[in-house]
Amino acid sequence: MPTSTRPWGSLHYELLGDEGSPRLLYVNGSGSRLADVVPMLGPFAKRFRVLAFDHRGMGESDVPDAAYSMSNLADDAIALVDEVGWTRFRVFGISFGGMVAQHVGARVPDRIDRMVLACTSSGGAGGSSYPLHELYALPDDVRAERFPAILDTRFTPEFVANDEMARLLLSAPRPTLAGETKRGLDLQMNARRHHDAFDLLPSITCPVMVAAGATDGIAPPENCRRLAERLPAATYREFTGGHMFMLQDRSATPAMIDFLAG
Repeated sequence: MPTSTRPWGSLHYELLGDEGSPRLLYVNGSGSRLADVVPMLGPFAKRFRVLAFDHRGMGESDVPDAAYSMSNLADDAIALVDEVGWTRFRVFGISFGGMVAQHVGARVPDRIDRMVLACTSSGGAGGSSYPLHELYALPDDVRAERFPAILDTRFTPEFVANDEMARLLLSAPRPTLAGETKRGLDLQMNARRHHDAFDLLPSITCPVMVAAGATDGIAPPENCRRLAERLPAATYREFTGGHMFMLQDRSATPAMIDFLAG
């Protein structure tokens, strides 16, 4: 597995798709492992050369010793595209990854051709996503009870009982929160809770699609609309579903891929 050496440890990454295709940096969501999302990247890899990675403390990447900020995560992403030799590239950031992508876009706006920010928030005056650090601090049984309606505000017990996709999404395995896995997640949640890129957004000058799930309880549509309004060249799209609208609305992934392809 390819790794990039950073001051805090090793960053695991993968390159997917044809080398000659347009270059796309994929920035993963909170608590996610690259190994779990690679299947979802298949449609992107058919159109792009995709660079994806495990955030520090997640998956195969090392857990750092000290706390870090969202800006530090942007440092990781920029260092990685530099290491693989990309001068210009596109960006797809999902959820937590969309927060990191905002910092990347503000840091190197002249290097990014197009960007999709999916189910995410700017923080600050644009509104913050659901405080997942509070959710993860709850006992397992309480967290499991509250999680469905946060993932998708329609997900009452009655809705889930009658919706096959809802049952499938909620049945996905989740990592055991213990040991180094928990320490890595705690560090990530600490960075997430302080995310505020609102004042940076006007410096992101490339075309951006802000994509929202209509019933997302983690990154509500109103946050996504405010995010789009703050960006100089943004398009706002709303899809059927909650925080996992990419899996709930079949039109979502093709629409975002077409936008990135420009």
